[in-house]
Amino acid sequence: MNGGPAAGGGHAVVRVRSAVAALVVAAALGLATGRFVLPPPAGATAHPAGRSAPATTAPASASASPTGASGATGATGPVTTANLLEPVAFRPEVAVGRIHVTDRYGDGFYANPACTGEKTLTQTLGGPGAHFRGLTTSLRTDPDDPTRATDQVDQVAREVAAEAPSPSLAQNFTERLLLEQLPCQEAPAGHWVYGRTTTLRLAPDVTASWMGTYEGLLNTTGRAPEGEEPCGGIAVLRNGSHYGVLEVHACLGTAAMDRVVRTALSQL
Repeated sequence: MNGGPAAGGGHAVVRVRSAVAALVVAAALGLATGRFVLPPPAGATAHPAGRSAPATTAPASASASPTGASGATGATGPVTTANLLEPVAFRPEVAVGRIHVTDRYGDGFYANPACTGEKTLTQTLGGPGAHFRGLTTSLRTDPDDPTRATDQVDQVAREVAAEAPSPSLAQNFTERLLLEQLPCQEAPAGHWVYGRTTTLRLAPDVTASWMGTYEGLLNTTGRAPEGEEPCGGIAVLRNGSHYGVLEVHACLGTAAMDRVVRTALSQL
């Protein structure tokens, strides 16, 4: 998105923040046919369910009852590619036929921009790895991370998801991941900035917090302007013991962002 965060970070403004203690995360993973797949990195063990579970298609709008959730306690068990967002979630803003899906399992940057200090998911939370999904409009991707488009304009979205040992740890992880993003709600005038935090709650253990992205031309005071529409954004998701980060590069406004985040949360 123009003026927005790059796919995986790389912004000019760096703020010093306190280090976070590492915790161990269990994650599990795989992919069905019909997708671009990379195997787990050497030394990483994917959960058998993650290797065999087929990807499912998420509806364009989320239902009030989260997919895979067990009552009000949210989702349990391993995360698989079936828990990740599908291209149909971006209809009608982006034609589904234009979106390519690439999955991998392992570690990597999870959309935390340079304004908070770029780190990998393992550096922030610990653990063996997570599912990474890239949704792009081009097959030209970063050779070091195929979920990231070579040209930022070709990135529709990027999602990272894993499961914690318990719902309480998943809540802890999502709170820490959200704190990683909050410094980006302030930036020098002329620099892109995140807007205010919007919280969605579909059930007690099924919640999301998202912030829209605003181009530098709209940032005249060091914070996001009131009354202006965002151009994509970032969301931190928790469904039971599942947690994730979704970065939307497609230039979606408030209503579309809300719809996509709800869909991702229900799918997780």
